[in-house]
Amino acid sequence: MTRIIAIVAACFVVLLLGGTYAVSSGWVSDVLGLGPDDPYAPCRRAAVAGGAGAIGGPFELVNPEGETVTDEDVITEPSLVYFGYTFCPDVCPMDVARNAQAVDVLSEQGHEVQPVFISVDPERDTPEVVGDFAANIHEDMVALTGSEEQVNAASQAYRAYHSKQPGDDEYYLVDHSTFTYLVTPEDGFVEYFRRDLSPEELAERTSCFLEAS
Repeated sequence: MTRIIAIVAACFVVLLLGGTYAVSSGWVSDVLGLGPDDPYAPCRRAAVAGGAGAIGGPFELVNPEGETVTDEDVITEPSLVYFGYTFCPDVCPMDVARNAQAVDVLSEQGHEVQPVFISVDPERDTPEVVGDFAANIHEDMVALTGSEEQVNAASQAYRAYHSKQPGDDEYYLVDHSTFTYLVTPEDGFVEYFRRDLSPEELAERTSCFLEAS
């Protein structure tokens, strides 16, 4: 209970004083258990209950070639990971395109980052479908799908919400969270970003972590 109160208090202070001050001062990192030696403390803007280690972890999914791959196969370099679905009428295409643009901005700065798209609609998003979707967004985008069990396990690991809405077998919507996750081979989950960031802002936030690593 004491820890929960501390987390709530930390979030309140972030809102009251502004995320930049609270995070850069290191105070939030200490309260949330990140520790005073957290190298990413000056870059963090998002508070995670339980610390960064509470998000992410191993997953097993299927790539466009139909091969089963794990997180170790996929996250071989810093990655911007997004959970969505190819039939999404508006949010997903914009978010994924934003991530791809940020990757290009980072590349111009000398940072190699790969965009990763994980489907939360395994019924319609076959390996071929997600492969075509990714190829139309960015040449380096990694697209993944899988069985319902595999997709649910991956999304739960990242606390990525999704819920299929009523509809017929072909036309239905899937509600889902819209965070983009920065994940590295060395540290796993590092930070999440909201969709209101521009490509340039996302690249700037990401580069802070890459340069601090």
